[in-house]
Amino acid sequence: MFHIKIKATFLFSLFIIMNLSAQYNTLWIPDTISGTTFNLTLRDTFTQLKTGNQTITAGINHNIWGPTLFFNKGDIVHLNVKNNLNDSTTLHWHGMHLPAVMDGGPHQIIPPGTLWQPFWKVSNNAATYWYHPHLHEMTQEQMTKGLGGFIIVRDAEEKALALPRTYGVDDIPIALTSRRYTTNNAFVTSKSSYGDEMLVNGTPKPEVSLPKQLVRIRILNAEMERSYNLGFSDGRTYYIIANDGGLLNAPVAATKTLLAVGERIEILVDLSNDAVGATLDLNAYNGGFPLGFPGGEPGKTGEFGSLLNNTTFNVLHIKIAATTSNPIKTVPTSLVNNKYWTESDATFSRTIKVTNGNPGGAPFDLDNAPFSFTKINHTVPLNNIEKWTITNNGVFGHAFHIHDVEFKLVSRSNGAVGVHESGWKDVLYLPVNTSATFVAKFDDYADAIHPFMYHCHFAPHEDGGMMGQFVVTDPTNFSQIDNYSTKFTVFPNPATNRVYVNFEDSNASAYYIKIVNALGKTMMMLPKPDLQNGIDISNLSSGIYFMQLMDNKYKKESTQKFIVK
Repeated sequence: MFHIKIKATFLFSLFIIMNLSAQYNTLWIPDTISGTTFNLTLRDTFTQLKTGNQTITAGINHNIWGPTLFFNKGDIVHLNVKNNLNDSTTLHWHGMHLPAVMDGGPHQIIPPGTLWQPFWKVSNNAATYWYHPHLHEMTQEQMTKGLGGFIIVRDAEEKALALPRTYGVDDIPIALTSRRYTTNNAFVTSKSSYGDEMLVNGTPKPEVSLPKQLVRIRILNAEMERSYNLGFSDGRTYYIIANDGGLLNAPVAATKTLLAVGERIEILVDLSNDAVGATLDLNAYNGGFPLGFPGGEPGKTGEFGSLLNNTTFNVLHIKIAATTSNPIKTVPTSLVNNKYWTESDATFSRTIKVTNGNPGGAPFDLDNAPFSFTKINHTVPLNNIEKWTITNNGVFGHAFHIHDVEFKLVSRSNGAVGVHESGWKDVLYLPVNTSATFVAKFDDYADAIHPFMYHCHFAPHEDGGMMGQFVVTDPTNFSQIDNYSTKFTVFPNPATNRVYVNFEDSNASAYYIKIVNALGKTMMMLPKPDLQNGIDISNLSSGIYFMQLMDNKYKKESTQKFIVK
């Protein structure tokens, strides 16, 4: 595993402390982890974001936000997620196609002090994805404190193109969000849909130096609720080369792009004609939208007010620096050759309606049903190609996100699908009194126990119950074995660094393993573990433990005691 270590936590705090009084602060570029094993530690932190008191934050390997994870398509990646927070959490791999039990939705709760070890084969196309907490009724609070990070997938098709890809130099990730503070510099984590001050990658008043050439910017809307209408201060044209699920077939010229919560785009901007030392701003042109646009409310205070609402504001200040030694100089005329699903490919249709949420009424929900852990809203047969229509007849816009699949947006009731939306998507913006239809194939992963989610990606709406769930089932998955033993043993016992599982019946396998200590505290969680090489228990202190194993066929749980020396 190759791990770039730049003591990012210390450096981040240092430059923020040094520059709080400056007009701009140097944009923090998250460090990276590459390879197939990724160690992530979530913890409660403090960060000096404003003059005076430090702000209570949370971070992943850092004070705020987390490292950028580089995955290669085709690799099997192993994530070691240690929750050192004071609260339970989850970690969702947004946009990743993976088994539901590894997805990190509300069902995969990681208690404090517990190590969660999901793994999967990366099948996503090269694109910008991200990870963030997804604990029901706590998502807004935990994301507001700063938990999250980028995932960048690389593949052979993207590698073959002449595109900027020197991370932190001509290939820059930016996570856009805003925060509201109390008089003691604490984040307001509830009853506040919008922040008053921008943070980009956790940096207030951010500034970045970019070389005088073609530059790639990966943009993530990591807000709680606000949409961004993004353009440059001089009105220049830029080129969208990718959105949520990967490269478009060809670059799309734009001067402004609407980016809803959870959406990502990658853009190319040509700085070759700018003078070294010149400056440029990336702005949000959010003024003049009709009521119902997220962040278009006229108020400046209160739950739905903000100093940034319904106005144009600076997102990122850019200084032009010297050209690099090997600059990319031209925008490609074509990129990849995506083959998309069409409406005629779909063999089944579903409709999801945005309901309630009227002034003085119940919170927003879907199909008149707030989220329930025990209710499966839809059952999807494995390999179905389906058409889903999402309808919003309410008073406010929403960002609809579905887990598990990338979809092709095929129609909108209010006009043509935007050319910048022409690629694979996992989030769509749904304006007031409109509907949108997409087509997706639900392939590879079936699980009748753990569901996937679909929901509004506005954290206040999601926490309020605007969420549903579906399971993918495999009707062909039946076994000729009528009965087998689920008994197992753990060896060696006592053990030191690694234990192995031996099933009494060779047909048995593990669906889920939990390791708990003698006090009943969960120490390790292993979804669908690959047991061939045993289980690494080197993180456990000496003592008595219990392995709780659920078998893969019957979902029966058995327990064995073992000792760590």
